[in-house]
Amino acid sequence: MESVRAIERWPVDNAATAVVSAAGDVLGQYGDTRRVFGLASVSKPLTAYAALIAIEEGVVELDTPAGPEGSTVRHLLAHTSGLAFDAHKAMAPPGTRRLYSNAGFEVLADTLAEHSGIPFAEYQAEALFGPLGMVSSKLEGSPASGAVSSVDDLIAFATELQEPKLLDPQTLHEATSVVFPGLSGVLPGFGHQKPNDWGLGFELRDHKSPHWTGAHSSPSTFGHFGQSGTFLWVDPVAKAACIALTDRAFGPWAAENWPPYTDAVLAELSA
Repeated sequence: MESVRAIERWPVDNAATAVVSAAGDVLGQYGDTRRVFGLASVSKPLTAYAALIAIEEGVVELDTPAGPEGSTVRHLLAHTSGLAFDAHKAMAPPGTRRLYSNAGFEVLADTLAEHSGIPFAEYQAEALFGPLGMVSSKLEGSPASGAVSSVDDLIAFATELQEPKLLDPQTLHEATSVVFPGLSGVLPGFGHQKPNDWGLGFELRDHKSPHWTGAHSSPSTFGHFGQSGTFLWVDPVAKAACIALTDRAFGPWAAENWPPYTDAVLAELSA
């Protein structure tokens, strides 16, 4: 794919990218795909996926109480627990607002560790990274933002997100569908969105504007971006996923370059 060469023009020191089909075929890649980058909030889908595996294993349920009074695992995954962005402080009753929360994912990981008896990073490595062969991936800090990985490893994860082997497909469908519909909120870096739709750990494209994916991304697109200049999206209509990792913090450069890059990838896929 010629479109992936566009990252050469991004104002970053190091970047790598790949496009992968639903069957797991790498359709295009560019840069050092073995290089390990900090993921920032792209850590959240990895944390969420480990949580979904734990739910299927019976460690917890979506309705297991967790976080502020009245909050559950479901609320934490969907950013509706009411917890503040970076503080373990309730700002709203559960289920009433979409408050993007790093603290919520930390509480989620603590809840899984408490119920499983296994430290979350160890559980995630055994349940997710190991089975998918994600040899360079590890959680080095907060489960909300502390994972590191490579494009090669995230190719395996992006394949799993399209053709799940570790989860029942229905579980993944629920995780990538709107949970607590109609709630508005702020999409970090892109302002207030009404509605601000999320699934269980995955941000949903829907009809948000502005957005970090492309103008031609389907509404069913899901994924996440990170403040370390990283993103991963899956577009079920295009039957493909795209990963891009960089070593420059998110800023105007990313908001300017990422959407046209996504549109170029989608155009080449449909050509």
